[in-house]
Amino acid sequence: MIKDLFKNKDSYRIEQGKYIFQKLEFSDISDVFDKVKSIFKKYPKFYYFLINLISPMMENKKVDDFLEKYVNEETIALNIGSGNSQISKHVYNVDIFAYDNVDVVCDIADLPFKDNSVDVVLNLVVLEHVPNPQQVMAEMHRVLKPDGIIYTAIPFIQGFHASPYDFTRLTEEGIKVLHKDFQQIDLRPFGGPTSGLLCILQEYIAILFSFGNKKIHLFIHLLSMLLTFPLKFLDYFLIHHPMAKNIAAGFVYIGKK
Repeated sequence: MIKDLFKNKDSYRIEQGKYIFQKLEFSDISDVFDKVKSIFKKYPKFYYFLINLISPMMENKKVDDFLEKYVNEETIALNIGSGNSQISKHVYNVDIFAYDNVDVVCDIADLPFKDNSVDVVLNLVVLEHVPNPQQVMAEMHRVLKPDGIIYTAIPFIQGFHASPYDFTRLTEEGIKVLHKDFQQIDLRPFGGPTSGLLCILQEYIAILFSFGNKKIHLFIHLLSMLLTFPLKFLDYFLIHHPMAKNIAAGFVYIGKK
């Protein structure tokens, strides 16, 4: 049981089957595009189908390969900053929002788990949304067992995307510094250079032709996604170019404590 991992068993309450350590309520989301995404996130299967289809990002199969290699019914695995996703029945979801698929609600910069208690930690495009990624990384390192495995996906060439905040982008070298306490197993681009290009191009087109109107900007942004997303499949080839990292949409890091 996940509750056996908690360092302080008197500091939570249970609501609708979730362990609530901290429930942070944000003010209304001000970014119009993110308001649309927040509506679709209530229907995770449909939301992630749309994301995989029309987003500028080429679908990342590396997560599935990682789960198959490192996660099974005997491992203790956490998805930190999970949102409403459900990547595996063998992974516990941890988030500051009490989405339907979240198991533990807490501040991910202050994880409620014991030291050296977890086998695998995943954080999938979440560190750009926290003001203190170094603290979150330190917490993930703390809860991992010796030889425990971390999987990080973080953007590089992408536009602003508030959920509800957006703070950080990292180069390949920046990711190495962030994971300085881990032994690197793998570090490679995800999304690729075409995905990076589309992230910027779609936003640029929306800004150029919306003439300062936010509603028109949203419409053009969505339209440009629909018209240009097939180009992202070029990254099936370009992502393997040795210089793809220069304008990759993001990076995946796998490491061992």
